Amino acid sequence: MGNAIFIISIACLLSSSPARGYENETRSPDGAGYRFEQDGWTYLHTEGAPYERGFQHGYLMAPEIAEIMRSMRYLTYHDTGEPFEFFIDAAVRMYPPHIDEEYLTEMNGIADGAKARGYNVTFEEILGWNAYKELIGYWWPSVKSDYYKKMDMETDSCSAFIATGSYTEGGEIVIAHNTWTVYERARFFHIISDVVPESGHRILMQTAPGLLDSSTDFLVTDAGLMITETTIRTFNQYKGNASPAFYRLRKAAQYADSLDSFVSIMNDNRSGGFANSWLVGDIKTGEIMRFEQGLKFFNVTKATDGYFIGANSVEDARIRNFECSNLNPWDVRSGVGSRMVRLPQLMEVHKGRIGPEAGKVILADLYDVWIEEETPSSRTVEGHYELDPNPTADRIPFRPMGTYDGKVTNSSMAANMSFDARWGAPSGIAFDADEFLEEHPQFGYLKRYLTSFPTRSWNRFTIGMGE
Repeated sequence: MGNAIFIISIACLLSSSPARGYENETRSPDGAGYRFEQDGWTYLHTEGAPYERGFQHGYLMAPEIAEIMRSMRYLTYHDTGEPFEFFIDAAVRMYPPHIDEEYLTEMNGIADGAKARGYNVTFEEILGWNAYKELIGYWWPSVKSDYYKKMDMETDSCSAFIATGSYTEGGEIVIAHNTWTVYERARFFHIISDVVPESGHRILMQTAPGLLDSSTDFLVTDAGLMITETTIRTFNQYKGNASPAFYRLRKAAQYADSLDSFVSIMNDNRSGGFANSWLVGDIKTGEIMRFEQGLKFFNVTKATDGYFIGANSVEDARIRNFECSNLNPWDVRSGVGSRMVRLPQLMEVHKGRIGPEAGKVILADLYDVWIEEETPSSRTVEGHYELDPNPTADRIPFRPMGTYDGKVTNSSMAANMSFDARWGAPSGIAFDADEFLEEHPQFGYLKRYLTSFPTRSWNRFTIGMGE
């Protein structure tokens, strides 16, 4: 690796040249990686051996990575009472022995690429950022004292579906997903990453600067896999010194050739971190899968006709009863229970016509089944906690959190490795950070960490854009 570092360091003395075909494009010094902006998104292309593609990533995303590190230091301490370094140290202790050298090398490359741009970023920080969700949402609650365990973290949520056969246009697989996150972190997940690794499969995914995996989890691969998920709420099991979720997902996306191999890689030495209900389709067979993954238990259900939905619930009774805390998918007063009713209703309404356009409509649905009216809330398919004065019991009224994106694709698009994506709420509801903080001064501690999500358009992204 030393020679590679020396060669690339020399290259970094050269100015980066603009990429071709788009405005505001920039290339990495080796000419292989590039980025450009499009309607709220940043398209990032990286390729080659692990260190080289990591260096391209770090070099091109350096300012954003530095901002993430600044933000995480403030937000982590505010949210947990422990400094970001506390969690970085935990990641360094637990995870490297359980991560393939390929991905340790890629993370080293990301850190070195950022350093080449003049930003002091370390491998340890990149590792901590990649494992952040797992550290904060799973490991940390498992090691806190009994008193602190009563203080539940606000874990991410999302809405999703996968459908095929008689439910879709032309019988194609259709997959759609919107992400719910606190807005102070949501602002980082604006990257559309086209990764061409030296070995394994090409990946097109939504992600954030500095990450190896998607984290929001919307991906297509050149193995013909279409991948998304929703987090299982109230999951409470964790095993340290095992393979972290971000590594297993990246490896599965890069090396899985089928639904079964995806499950096998994801289950290998799993930690329980980032427990999800995975929705995966294989365009080679037309088969779709719901893969519910806990720590001790997992469940796989497949279909060639029908659909699966994702609403932060779990069907497997073992996971729900033994590995979750009071998860009740039948309580329509909650965001889980309400969407478990509404999403099947929408699938039946659009049956036989579900394609990318219908998927966009479903992702933008604002009907609250609890109050029985059309209004954005914490219970709607497109979630809006920031507009909800009476959210589900474990959430804060008007918390700046909710849906900030939408993604959808079908078999034909995935075969060409493309998907449609909208930055900001799929319905077009805008979020003005300054106006919000003026109306809700209780969140003034986020003043330097919230950005606005204006109304934007749907865009189609595909591999090789900008080449």
